[in-house]
Amino acid sequence: MIQAPRGTQDILPEDQPVWRHIETEITTHCRRYCYQRVETPVFEDTNLFVRTVGEATDIVQKEMYTFKDRGGSEITLRPEGTAPVCRAYIEHGMQNRPQPVKLYYFATIYRYERPQAGRYREHHQFGAEAIGDVDPALDAEVIHMAWTIFKSLGLKNLTLQLNSIGCRNCRPAYLQTLVKYYEGLTADLCDDCKARASRNPLRLLDCKNRTCQSAADGSPKSVDNLCPECRDHFEALKKYLAALEIPFNINHRLVRGLDYYTKTVFEVQPEDEGGQSTLGGGGRYDNLIEELGGPATPAVGFATGIERIVVNMKKQGLLPPASQGVDVFMAPIGEPAKLAALKIAADLRRQGFTAMIASGGKSLKAQMRQANGFAARHVAIMGDEELKNSSVVLKNMGTGEQKNVAIAALAEAIKQNPAAGT
Repeated sequence: MIQAPRGTQDILPEDQPVWRHIETEITTHCRRYCYQRVETPVFEDTNLFVRTVGEATDIVQKEMYTFKDRGGSEITLRPEGTAPVCRAYIEHGMQNRPQPVKLYYFATIYRYERPQAGRYREHHQFGAEAIGDVDPALDAEVIHMAWTIFKSLGLKNLTLQLNSIGCRNCRPAYLQTLVKYYEGLTADLCDDCKARASRNPLRLLDCKNRTCQSAADGSPKSVDNLCPECRDHFEALKKYLAALEIPFNINHRLVRGLDYYTKTVFEVQPEDEGGQSTLGGGGRYDNLIEELGGPATPAVGFATGIERIVVNMKKQGLLPPASQGVDVFMAPIGEPAKLAALKIAADLRRQGFTAMIASGGKSLKAQMRQANGFAARHVAIMGDEELKNSSVVLKNMGTGEQKNVAIAALAEAIKQNPAAGT
């Protein structure tokens, strides 16, 4: 039996209400913060991610789905959403629009990693990018939008983890300090961190191995090694977050997993659950667009996995009501009645009702069972007598009450009934 590939999932009809609820809340807040939707291809030139995400990152080294197409071009399924948006910003001359350009997206993301709760090889991501302004107030606004979205979904006990990892001017010296600190500790690190020590030392701080975490706890802090510009930016950001009444923890081990970040990095996490349950995160990436061949353009953004949100909403008992079922189920007896029922159902749908028609020439008893299976609130029964009188027998499936209703008055009868849900 063929099954879905490991690390993927089917989102079944019963799961759809929570997904649609999340998307609706996100879209509502994006409008309020003046973000516009953008969509990029599911695959891109591999160099887009190698140049921006970082050749030494786990994503590029281990997790990307890369292949040659029939024309010989090297293509990669999108492993993250920011680089494609920045590519689109350059390609379509968005630097000529009023800045900052505020964009958001929903996208499927592909990474070959170990599947676990809320983490899949194909997952769904929401992201927002504010491109074209270096003001730390924009960082605060992006964080505020992320925080507000999670709160609007009812999520509680959240923590904001915050750090600054510097820029081109101050980070090289900090990395030298970091490497020197780890010189006598390399033997006790995991195999991945032994490789990172020379290839990508900043990622040493982000390892989830307990021994590596102990070493990272005593490591030099990036916030103590910032240049004046980065220090001023970080101090202003903290001031703006305080004004917005968003509590935060300075986490010197927070570096994020992508090389393009500069200055601000942040994550929103459920309290006491740590990085494996991170709801979303992001930061500033002031050099990314320039690295792609565009003009020097500061930017900041964040992303969140929809699956992660669903997992946390389920944990906190925050799922929205299930689908409301069917307003009216047409139960025709005989072919002439079935023809009339098709027309009636079509008219009810035009008026905004949900309507189904029994299929397969079933008996009335079987049709009633089918109506129950679809959680119908009303059943409209139509046989030869009803067809002759242009009426239906309307049964309220909640109370069991039934009455003859003229077809012309059917919509109004459903509206007036408190069980109709319309």
